[in-house]
Amino acid sequence: MKTTAAADKHGLAAGERPASADWTIDQGWARYTPAEHATWQTLFERQTRLLPGRACDEFVQGMQDLPIGAERIPDFRALSDVLLQRTGWQVVAVPGLVPDEVFFEHLANRRFPAGNFIRRPEQLDYLEEPDVFHDVFGHVPMLMNPAIADFIQAYGQGGLRAQRLGHLQHLARLYWYTIEFGLLQQRGELRLYGAGIASSYAETRFCLDEASPNRIGLTLERVMRTRYRIDDFQETYFVVRDLDALLEFTRIDFAPLYERVQQLPELQPGDVLADDVVFTRGSGRYHALKSAS
Repeated sequence: MKTTAAADKHGLAAGERPASADWTIDQGWARYTPAEHATWQTLFERQTRLLPGRACDEFVQGMQDLPIGAERIPDFRALSDVLLQRTGWQVVAVPGLVPDEVFFEHLANRRFPAGNFIRRPEQLDYLEEPDVFHDVFGHVPMLMNPAIADFIQAYGQGGLRAQRLGHLQHLARLYWYTIEFGLLQQRGELRLYGAGIASSYAETRFCLDEASPNRIGLTLERVMRTRYRIDDFQETYFVVRDLDALLEFTRIDFAPLYERVQQLPELQPGDVLADDVVFTRGSGRYHALKSAS
């Protein structure tokens, strides 16, 4: 099992620091090659075939309403034109992962920083650093939803405060288990809304179809105590009743919660507690076999 302290950071971009203080760069859309557009098409078509019946309605609607298609990598300006009218967000290009304070500042001002590069064909199923497919296909459709739009802005504002309070790792876990790897209840079923799932062919199937992972009702304290996997599928997925439940978190003062969580032991990714609301108690078989090999 590998869960590192670095997993609780947004990290730094690979390569040289951009000249701009906010790390934004030109997307360079005209410089994408036919091979790069083809990689997008492969990823897009494979994922859109898989998501019906697994992705939440809000994700599907966002995809329909945005200028996102299979033929080419989307132009961030065209995406922003639609987002600005719907929820006041825009997509800005960055060279990769950016420093925490830069990331939070963008989110707090309704700017979503998206990597402008795309993975190589041999990296279709795994990439350490989020690329344009993860950031645009996975995240941007949900920014069309008012609840997610407001929650992510509040997360950016909260991130700046968590840095000052020394509790960034606790807040980062909330983002990980919601915006990246969250599930919700919809018409009596579990559906995905997290970008890390929506942009991953393998994890889309694993999180909903496999018996191995736990699926547990989300509470703030529980999530903030729980470490996560950055090297493999998640051992536990947390479930909210709907997207409006995330907005309720934005009305809570996190400072006392941070102090309380700080006094409690951390939980491992696969732990199940006696007071958890358990939708599925996972077998743990997948990660047990990986650890044994």
